[in-house]
Amino acid sequence: MGFATPVAVASVRSDGHGGHDLESSSVTAPGAVPKRQTETRKPSGNYSGIWVSRYEFFSSGRDSSFTGLHYVVLLEHGNKLTVRSLPNGSLNPNSPLSMDLTVDGNVVTGTWVEETAIDGYYAGARYHAAIQMLIEPTGRRMQGKWIGFGREFDVNTGPWILEFKDASTNKESLEKWNVRPEA
Repeated sequence: MGFATPVAVASVRSDGHGGHDLESSSVTAPGAVPKRQTETRKPSGNYSGIWVSRYEFFSSGRDSSFTGLHYVVLLEHGNKLTVRSLPNGSLNPNSPLSMDLTVDGNVVTGTWVEETAIDGYYAGARYHAAIQMLIEPTGRRMQGKWIGFGREFDVNTGPWILEFKDASTNKESLEKWNVRPEA
């Protein structure tokens, strides 16, 4: 109906592990009525191809930061992007990654899922959450942040980058990139 709703004010602070967390406050601010968006802006490039996906996360159980690295196939369908890791294209074998994204101009928003290796540290745990990235003007790099739940009933964030490697998705290219990425 267009009425503004009071919104609780929160502040952002460092989580001490390279990410940021929201800190709640009892203060409220007047809400804003968002403007109605009439249409999604079209993607400005062709993003289909082989990309390398790199993200960072903090492991509370190991008290250290780690990097997830996958070669992925990215396919563009209008303003939708599907991302699937190659079977042998992961730094951690048997940890498939998938992403379902929407492009709006130079902004990419969506979800990701990673099923960790059964014989790895996370013992087959399935992680899934949200991601938002900005597409650089060249269209060959997307950079942003993921946000997701942790094992200790908390919400974590970290950086995520997709970098273009090869425009071809033919059989030869898929075989070429279906290898463990260099860290």
